[in-house]
Amino acid sequence: MKDSVKLRSGASVTQVNAREAQSKNLLDRSTLRTMHLKSSGLPVAYSQMNDGSIKIWFDAEDITEDDPEIWYDPDARHENLTLPSGSVIGRMALKKAASLGFYPAERISAMHLELFEEPVAFTRKKDKSVLYLYDRQTTVRQPLMCAKCGKDVRFRRKLCKACYEEDLAARRAEGDAHRNAPYGMDRSRVLFFDLELTGFYDHDEILSVSIYNALGEQIMDTLVRPTHTKKWKRTEKIHGITPDMVKDARTIEELTPEIKEIFAGADNIIAYGVSTDYSHIKYIYDTDEERLALKEKIRDAASEFVRYIQEHRPDITHASLTDAMAAFEIEWDGIAHTSIADTIGCMKVWEKLFPNYYIN
Repeated sequence: MKDSVKLRSGASVTQVNAREAQSKNLLDRSTLRTMHLKSSGLPVAYSQMNDGSIKIWFDAEDITEDDPEIWYDPDARHENLTLPSGSVIGRMALKKAASLGFYPAERISAMHLELFEEPVAFTRKKDKSVLYLYDRQTTVRQPLMCAKCGKDVRFRRKLCKACYEEDLAARRAEGDAHRNAPYGMDRSRVLFFDLELTGFYDHDEILSVSIYNALGEQIMDTLVRPTHTKKWKRTEKIHGITPDMVKDARTIEELTPEIKEIFAGADNIIAYGVSTDYSHIKYIYDTDEERLALKEKIRDAASEFVRYIQEHRPDITHASLTDAMAAFEIEWDGIAHTSIADTIGCMKVWEKLFPNYYIN
C-alpha cells in the first residue's frame, strides 16, 4: 500500500495507523455517524485495517451537523450493518445515496474509478440481499483505456502508444503530401502581411501595416494614426510604436483605397495568426460579400505550423511565430514583433512549410 494516495476528490491522503489517527483527533465515518455529524472538508488520512479494507479519516476541525433526515426520519427503514473492520454503516435509499455521491461498486467501475475506501452505506435489493454503497469522492481515478483498441492505457490523443504511433504515421503522410504538393503559385501574387495594434481586442486600432510579396519585395510598410486611441502602454512595450511616432501618419481610412488595390491583385494573402489580423483589416470593406472574398484569399501560417508540429515535432508545445522561426532555425530580419519583421518571418516560415508552393 502506498504511503500517500490521491483520491478523485483531489485530496492526497497519507497512511496512518488507527492509534496515530486518534492521537491526531481524526474521526472516521462510523464515529461521525454515531454522533450525527458529517465532514465539511476532504479526507486527510487513511488506515489499512486487519481485514484489508481501507478506513478514511477526517479532521475534527472540519465537522458539521449531519442532515437530520439521514439519522432522524420516522418513515425511514433504520438498519445497521457492522463491517469486518468494525465500522458501522446504515441503510439508505438509492435516491438519497445518489444525492450524496454514494454508488454501488458496479456504477463506480463504470465511471472509470477504483474503489479505495470500505463501504459507507448499504441498501437492500428486491431479494433482500445487501448492496453496498461507496463514496465516489474517495475512489481513485483509473487510467483511461485507448479509445481505438481499448487494450492499453491512453498515451496521447485518447490513444495508447501503439495506436497513437499508427495514427501519427497516417497523419504525417497526409500532412507531408499536403505540404509538399506543387501549388503553382505566382510569387508576385502571393502576399504576406502583418498588423500592429493598440491592444489585443477587436475594438483596438491599427498602428502599422506591412505587406510583402513572395519575391521578398516590400509592397507597403507604413505607420497608421489611430483616430480614437491616444495611448497604448501595454502593446507599446511589445512593438515599440509610440503615440509620437504615428501623430503625422495617415489613418486607416486614408490608406484603405491603396490596401484594397494591393489585396485585389493577390491570389493568396498569408499572415501568421490570421484571426487577429483579419478581424481588424476586414473593416476596410463595406459589405459582407467583400469581406468574404478577402477571407477566401487568406491563409493562416500559424495553423499550418501547428499541424506540422503535431505530425513531426510533438515535443514543441507552443506555436508562436518565434517558436516557428526557432523550429526551422530561421534568423530574424529586423526587430521581432514589429510588423515588418513579422511579415518577413511569416514569409520564410511559409516557404519552409510549403517548399513547392511557387512556380519559380
